[in-house]
Formats: sequence, C-alpha cells, structure tokens
Amino acid sequence: MTLYFRPVPVPHGRHALAGGWTRFSQAEILERGRPPRICDDIPADVLRRLTAPRPRLAGLSLDRPRVMGIVNATPDSFSDGGLYDPAAHSRQLIREGADILDIGGESTRPGAAEVPAADEIARIIPAIRALSGKAPVSVDTRKASVAQAALEAGAAMVNDVSGFDFDPALAPLVADARVPVCLMHARGLPATMQNDPRYEDVLLDVYDALDARVRRAEAAGIPRARILVDPGIGFGKTQAHNLAILRRISLYHGLGCAILLGVSRKRFIGTIGGADNPADRAPGTLALTLGAVAQGVQVHRVHDVRGLVQGLRLWQAVNDNEKAE
Repeated sequence: MTLYFRPVPVPHGRHALAGGWTRFSQAEILERGRPPRICDDIPADVLRRLTAPRPRLAGLSLDRPRVMGIVNATPDSFSDGGLYDPAAHSRQLIREGADILDIGGESTRPGAAEVPAADEIARIIPAIRALSGKAPVSVDTRKASVAQAALEAGAAMVNDVSGFDFDPALAPLVADARVPVCLMHARGLPATMQNDPRYEDVLLDVYDALDARVRRAEAAGIPRARILVDPGIGFGKTQAHNLAILRRISLYHGLGCAILLGVSRKRFIGTIGGADNPADRAPGTLALTLGAVAQGVQVHRVHDVRGLVQGLRLWQAVNDNEKAE
C-alpha cells in the first residue's frame, strides 16, 4: 500500500514547509482503507521534498503568500463575465495589491462550452499587451495556440485547468518557452464535470492524478521547479470533496511543487455561507484562503484582491512570531 505523508503545521516546528512561513515537526500518514496516524520520523526523501524551498514564480519569491488577481476577458464567467474592461480591471487589481494576474478568455465554469481559439486570443491579447512591464501575467488557457499568442504578447506563465489533458501540443510549447506552468486537477470537461463526480478517496485520488500530471510534464521537458499544482476546487467535485481537500491541503506539498489554490467565489462558499450572489462571497473566500495559508499554500487566485490583501496583512501581523519575540 502507498503511504502519503501530510505535514502537520504547528508553531515553532522543527522544519520550514517548502522553505516558507509554515513549520511542522510531524507528518500525518494517510493510507487507503486505514485511519490517519501521526509519525515523528519522516523518511529522508519525503522530508527533502517537503522542506525544499520552492523556486521563484515569474520573478516572485514564494517565501510568503502571493495573490493572483483574476481577470476574466469573457462574457459568461460565473461571477463577473462582461462586467469590466480587462485591461482597466487588471490595472485596478495591481493597485489593490495583486502580485500576478491571471487573464483568461474562455470560461471554465460548470456547463461552459468550448470557445474557438481565435476568439479566445482576441479577448486576452489587448489586456496582456497593456500590462507589459507592470506586473507578471499568467494566461489561463487549455490551448497551445492561445498560450503561444499570449507568451508572444508578454505573458510569463501558463495556467492550464486541464493539466495538459486537453491539448497535447501545450506541454512541448511550455517546455520550449521555459516558463512556469500550473497543472490543475479536473475530472471531465467543464460542460459535464459536475455530473455526479465520484472518488474512492478524493484527497488521495487527486494527489495521484496530480503526481501523474507532473511526471508527464517532466517527461515533456518541463522541470518540476517550473511546475505548480492546483487541486481544482469545484472542478468535478462536490461540496464534500472540496472540504475534504481543503482540510488537508498541505498533503500536496509532497509533490515537490508550489501549490496554487482557486476557491474564490465558488458555489459551495455561497451554499455554506448563505450568499447566493457570487460577489457576496468575499468573506468566505478569505476564510478558506487563510486556512490554506496556514497550511503553507503559496499562490491564491482570487477576484476580490483588496479585501484578501488586507486579510493576509492582518494574518501575517498576528502570526509574525519572530518579531513578537
């Protein structure tokens, strides 16, 4: 049976998790069909992967949480489609404290249909060009042709919600461009992914799927140092699946990659928190983000940058043990 080691965050732990702000001394051993158990002696190879500092992302160090502002250059995104000019909104998010922007021209909300690549390119390129030199830009796309156009326009990263499952040409393109890539876990296509998703053990199933995606990317010539992983909250997952992942999200540090989390305004936040309007889900988004920050998650993809940056600053002030001493 495969053993999975989840670092258990504690103040003043012996080890720095992924070279960041979270510390741990013990690991929770997870195994299919058995209850979790705590261990003090973490295997040396596992410990190396858990503690190795993660490389910089598009020039950004990952020794503190980073905020990725969402820019939807789409008419049909679930919470803000067609509500703003992408370039102007991008500049606003930078003023509010976004470290990096994620610009996409194809909605991947549940039930969304595929957008032709030419339309996707036309939607995103003006905003990417307008941001040249102002902030790092990630392109949110599943398609190699779109990624190529975005990189030529100045994007510095690719964020693929399919984890290289959609377009076989995207992995070699990313390898040749030598840019970072985020590989997300999703089950099925956006049009059908929420049709009764099932897992044997969602936490471990997603880990194994991400591990396979990372290995496939490495085989294509992309070093692990340039790969981020995203467990894909809300992508082919129920509310119970989402919560199970968030409770133990530090498990995914075991992949040896930085972690990107996208919970912003997701439907289950509204269901639990009583917010039918996606725009009213900023407090729930902040709560989940801070829980993930406490588990060492490095990059947080959000709509409401100003409120999240404020929350992070207060969290960091309260938890800055070194200065307090």
